[in-house]
Amino acid sequence: QLPLVESGGGLVQPGGSLRLSCAASGFTLDYYGIAWFRQVPGKEREIVAACNWSGSITNYVNSVKGRFTISRDNAKNSVYLQMNSLKPEDTAVYYCAARTGVGIWTSRYDYWGQGTQVTVSS
Repeated sequence: QLPLVESGGGLVQPGGSLRLSCAASGFTLDYYGIAWFRQVPGKEREIVAACNWSGSITNYVNSVKGRFTISRDNAKNSVYLQMNSLKPEDTAVYYCAARTGVGIWTSRYDYWGQGTQVTVSS
């Protein structure tokens, strides 16, 4: 079993919202930086949002700023990505990831989930 399990993906119309969840299994997320990535076929995986272990520092790719919000609940060992005002170009497989060490805006994450499909279409 993968250490991170995503849920909440699906089909949504443009302008709609989805909330992705990611639960950790077999370890606690307390001191891990976390991030959400996305990937479409034929393109490299892209980091979308990240936050530090406490949630006090967050960062977003420009294309989602003001629309997506990353959050975490260490008591529930879970992280979330609230996605509002969705656009067709947000269509992708979304992955959550966790890492130790300094820095969150990097592709070098230690643990990954299996991904969840998000499709934005009318």
